[in-house]
Amino acid sequence: MNNLSTLADVIAVVPAAGIGSRMQATCPKQYLTIGQHTLLEHSIARLFSHPAIKQVIVALSPDDRHFAALPLARDPRVLQVTGGETRAESVLAGLQAAQGASWVLVHDAARPCLHPDDLQHLLSVRQQSRVGGILAAPVRDTMKRGEPGKAAIAHTVEREDLWHALTPQFFPHALLTACLTRALAEGATITDEASALEYCGYHPVLVSGRSDNIKVTRPEDLALAAFYLSQIQLKESA
Repeated sequence: MNNLSTLADVIAVVPAAGIGSRMQATCPKQYLTIGQHTLLEHSIARLFSHPAIKQVIVALSPDDRHFAALPLARDPRVLQVTGGETRAESVLAGLQAAQGASWVLVHDAARPCLHPDDLQHLLSVRQQSRVGGILAAPVRDTMKRGEPGKAAIAHTVEREDLWHALTPQFFPHALLTACLTRALAEGATITDEASALEYCGYHPVLVSGRSDNIKVTRPEDLALAAFYLSQIQLKESA
């Protein structure tokens, strides 16, 4: 594998305009804290842990009242833009501000446990693919399809070749911009950046990542994320 620190710098985009209603919290989930720092700060710190990432663009809600109070707001490596009503619109706003980048990395604002090895493996994708790729974890549990509108099992879904999509996701700037723009214009359902590329006929690479790279979505996720993050930080300080 090539030494990634010799590769061109990467700009990361972090969509952070959501409200996180499932967390049942008084603030958007990206501003909940683990220790002395918010999830957003932890997530961005994981990105800056790699020497190739020199700038992070954060897409914020126009009504955001929390970001300005963070040290991140005064970090010269962090650029703020106004996001949209959907994730795809927020990512597009970030891409527009990253015009000088050939490749962009998109990471969830509430995914604070990114392991440095996973990040390095993902960044190496540009040495083998012109399309890009995503971190993902193979599905281990038995998967059930529910009856439409009912809390009952319709059938078991074969889990072979099923993956949990994670972030970061890493794509050429021009390709991701074109695919997101087209998918939005045509009313496609876009749940992550890779789905926009899939909609346009591309097949991003699956990079096997750690299952502890969790996204904080529900209240019980916060304690688990705190534990996983502590293990990463312990290793890095050893």
